[in-house]
Amino acid sequence: MTAFDSLGLEPSLLRVLREVGYDAATPIQAQSIPNLLDGRDLLGIAQTGTGKTAAFALPVLQHLDPLESASPKRPNALVLAPTRELTVQINTELEKLGAASSLRHGLVIGGVKENPQIRQLAKGVDVLVATPGRLLDLAANGHVDLSHVSILVLDEADRLIDMGFVRDVRRIVAQTPNSRQSLLFSATMPKEVQTLASEILNDPVRVDVSPKQVTVAKIEQRVVHAEMPEKQQVLETLLREPDVERAIVFTRTKHGASRVAKKLVRAGIGADAIHGNKSQNARQRALQNFRDGETWVLVATDIAARGLDIEGVSHVVNFELPHEPESYVHRIGRTGRAGAEGMAWSLVADDEAKRLTAIERLTKERLAVWTCEGSDLAEVSPASAMPAGDPKGDRKGGRNRRSRGRGSSGEGQTPERSNQRRSGQSRSSQGNDNGDSSGGAGGTGGRRSRSRRRNRSAGNTQPA
Repeated sequence: MTAFDSLGLEPSLLRVLREVGYDAATPIQAQSIPNLLDGRDLLGIAQTGTGKTAAFALPVLQHLDPLESASPKRPNALVLAPTRELTVQINTELEKLGAASSLRHGLVIGGVKENPQIRQLAKGVDVLVATPGRLLDLAANGHVDLSHVSILVLDEADRLIDMGFVRDVRRIVAQTPNSRQSLLFSATMPKEVQTLASEILNDPVRVDVSPKQVTVAKIEQRVVHAEMPEKQQVLETLLREPDVERAIVFTRTKHGASRVAKKLVRAGIGADAIHGNKSQNARQRALQNFRDGETWVLVATDIAARGLDIEGVSHVVNFELPHEPESYVHRIGRTGRAGAEGMAWSLVADDEAKRLTAIERLTKERLAVWTCEGSDLAEVSPASAMPAGDPKGDRKGGRNRRSRGRGSSGEGQTPERSNQRRSGQSRSSQGNDNGDSSGGAGGTGGRRSRSRRRNRSAGNTQPA
């Protein structure tokens, strides 16, 4: 364990760290902060949950604090991130860690009105956190000038590229000074990220805290083979299992997320969808309803696979497998947090077999196979360690471990959740500002009561 006071941070920042309960630096923080305080460019390879936000936020705050306040429209530091949700989280962390400074923070994202952002920029912003599209729009109209940016941070660079922002990123970087300090963080390092890093970083320090072997020890992983027409019914059966406290369901497309959520609502399951076609207000409301328990199923595209930190997610369901096996690991990482156990189900069609093979190679684990007939779940092949070589080949299994019976008495539920399912609706279903009818609705839906609930409380852990 590395103490923060050994990293060269100012006393004011150390005091804030103690106040927010950050006792020791994570590996990404311990390796990055001294180099960043020395002014080095940095290439950081780290997944969500490693503390990378504080790894760059603390040096940015220390570097800017003694400087003259930013001029109108001219930020001193710029952080680019791929999604609106991630930018909000980064900005919140910067404000929390910078509580003892007089630095001004700004947020520029799409999906909300731009006039408040324009007014904020006109007053002067020291640290600007932005998504690429809205930032370019404001820059094109003269509302922001990036010529005074002394520190540039690209967070989740692989997702920026996956989501088609690489040209926008290059246009933004071209508007910043060559003398800037540049930081790039990415969970994976494909060729496209390496190329981008070589373009914007100058003799960078490389900090790699990515796991040499993917570890998902606390997450039980299961597969149900089902073709697309069958998947919705299988999903509803899984979600009605008694141990499902809160679940995230992943689809590959925005329209797929909305379609799945609407069908869940019609089946009496409290669900909502979150994806890029929704307004920022609708997305934030969906997330808040999910956190508050107004809905207990969130259907999402991969925008939610990284960056979002939602406590108490007991289950993740892959309605469709992602194209990249690394994305599977990020998806299922939404459960099993803070030392808790988690469950990940994947619904796999025949044309997804190669993706499943790639996932098993990456995780070095042959996933347990279950069947779903009506409302009956049964294990036909248990999980096992991946043997050396190609993981193809026949699965062997003998156990037929059926799930427990399913009643609907509501016994053992807390009154709030029990009443919600009996009534078949939740408050979040009463309105949606973009007309999407997938707003959450609870219902009994044949779901069985629970004899106990997981403890959702958690201590003050470090951010993503």
